[in-house]
Amino acid sequence: MERENMVKSVSRALDIITLVSLKKGGLGVTEIANQIDINKSSVYRILSTLVQYGYIEQDSETGRYKLGYKLLEVSSKLLESIDLRAEARPYLQELENLTNEVIHLVVYDQGEVVYIEKLEGNETLRMHSKVGKRAPMHCTSVGKAILAYLPTNVVQDILDRKGMPMNTDKTITNKDNFLQELIEVRKRGYALDIEENEYGITCIAVPIFDHLGKVIAAVSISGPTMRMTKERMEQLQSQMIQIGKKISKRLGFESRVI
Repeated sequence: MERENMVKSVSRALDIITLVSLKKGGLGVTEIANQIDINKSSVYRILSTLVQYGYIEQDSETGRYKLGYKLLEVSSKLLESIDLRAEARPYLQELENLTNEVIHLVVYDQGEVVYIEKLEGNETLRMHSKVGKRAPMHCTSVGKAILAYLPTNVVQDILDRKGMPMNTDKTITNKDNFLQELIEVRKRGYALDIEENEYGITCIAVPIFDHLGKVIAAVSISGPTMRMTKERMEQLQSQMIQIGKKISKRLGFESRVI
């Protein structure tokens, strides 16, 4: 019986924390009691304990209760411990199982993308990519997926420093045309590379955001152009966007219109 009461108290404490988090200006004891249907004395005891440990604070002027900084400390430690590769891997495997094509996970670093994960798929495909290798941003789907969500001045700086060399005759090398392409990527929510980096290879990529809403990575599907037809790419679009959102959510990103 004592254990049951303890579990109930913990459950109520978590309910109170959740409830308080929804009200920017905080809540009073009576408001909390009314919303979770327990008596005010029980609410007050739980609040007092949460205040003692720093998870809840009481405003000295209004007497209302709001979230405490201890929660920020705990959440910061969680965010620091998040491993992008580990969090993304189940979703990369989902894409690999779905398509049997090569799946890449890259991060943005100093004006380039760096491959940090590669799943080979079951289909035969020879690509230059490998884990640890760097690649340009202007001619890769993953690079474009990231650039589309970076500040304009940062994009301009990257293009000025790195240039826009022609990897194939389909590479976009005109800056104005490329900036327009990034606008379209942002509208669609995904980026394409149709033989812009390697002949015979077509890719589709989506961005990944961290808990601050900052673009930090991208995930892509790569396959031979003969398999990655227009029809197939259209089928993959919504699935890719959903995968990007799921990975971003695992990193603490709150869903919103992006």
